[in-house]
Amino acid sequence: MEKKEKKAEYIELIYDLMFVYIVGRNNHLLHHIDGGIISPAALVTYFFATLIVLQIWYYTSLYINRYAENGPKLYVAIFVNMLLLYFMAQGIKSDWSSHYGFFCGAWALILINIACLYISEYRVTDASAAAERKQIRFSIITLLVQAALILLSIPLYSLTGLPLGVVAMLFGMVAAICGANITRAIPVDFAYLSERVMLYVVLTFGEMVITLALYFEGLNFNTIYFALFAFLIVIGLFTSYGMVYDGIIDKEYVTNGSAYMLLHILLILALNNITAAFEFMRGDEVDPLYKTLFLTFSFVFYYIFLFIIGVRYSKSPYKPDLRYILESVGMMVFFIVMMVIFYENPYVNIAVTLVYVASVFILLVLYRRRKNAKLI
Repeated sequence: MEKKEKKAEYIELIYDLMFVYIVGRNNHLLHHIDGGIISPAALVTYFFATLIVLQIWYYTSLYINRYAENGPKLYVAIFVNMLLLYFMAQGIKSDWSSHYGFFCGAWALILINIACLYISEYRVTDASAAAERKQIRFSIITLLVQAALILLSIPLYSLTGLPLGVVAMLFGMVAAICGANITRAIPVDFAYLSERVMLYVVLTFGEMVITLALYFEGLNFNTIYFALFAFLIVIGLFTSYGMVYDGIIDKEYVTNGSAYMLLHILLILALNNITAAFEFMRGDEVDPLYKTLFLTFSFVFYYIFLFIIGVRYSKSPYKPDLRYILESVGMMVFFIVMMVIFYENPYVNIAVTLVYVASVFILLVLYRRRKNAKLI
């Protein structure tokens, strides 16, 4: 029988907007500048808070992919999580002193809510489906243990001042990696998962496009120069992802989806860093070398994760060869060196960035044409 095509529902897109909002909102943590650099405490909080929020997105997306059908149960669960995510967002502060319990309480309730969805699924899953029941049990245990660790961290924070909820987040990541053999038995609908993830990436680019409005204030040479270059950079980033998604990724790939989601979590984090870096480049409060390095490595990590995604999930004809790898690495090294050399000159910085982004896109186009030519 032909497999029924599954598409992302409107409710899922509204849900994804919540994560885009919170991840974008977390950027305010990066504006705690101390001595020309981002406050180390604020930077650590930013990274872990963002990863925690994206981990929730990861859990929900995999559940919806495997089991959810559009209906009251899914709607209620998503609306409850959306409400709790608002409370989580209000608890994300550089100083956890009066907000940590608030943040962790909402976080734990979200995980318990997702666990309840799996429990209801377990109850209706036939006893003969041993592999599926094992996968659901693993998900329930992971979510509930993580929620317990989060709740335990609240009194521990009061006693020690250490935000040990980070341990709970790391537990979830380790569990996803260690449980790969269990979850691999029930593969995801990869065409649907890749579409869902692509839509989230598009929403993240939307946040970046909004930030670009800062570059269009006033009407003079500087405004036109930086606005035009920044706009073209964003277009280059977006079209490169589109090239990988539309032309290289194998939508029929058989996988449990965990690695694909984790790679995209890191890619989305890199995109969010680029958005924050665009804001830094417009001001003078951040040290020139620091903000240049922040921008440079945000781009580098974006392309590294995009490259890995393209390699691991590509259609067989598009597996990268040594020439493509060496060209990609060479361009990346040249970009880093040029950005460091001219770190005090924003005109050169943004021009070098545009050249790098355009070069990566052109390399992708030429590589795909070369591979297509061999197939004829």
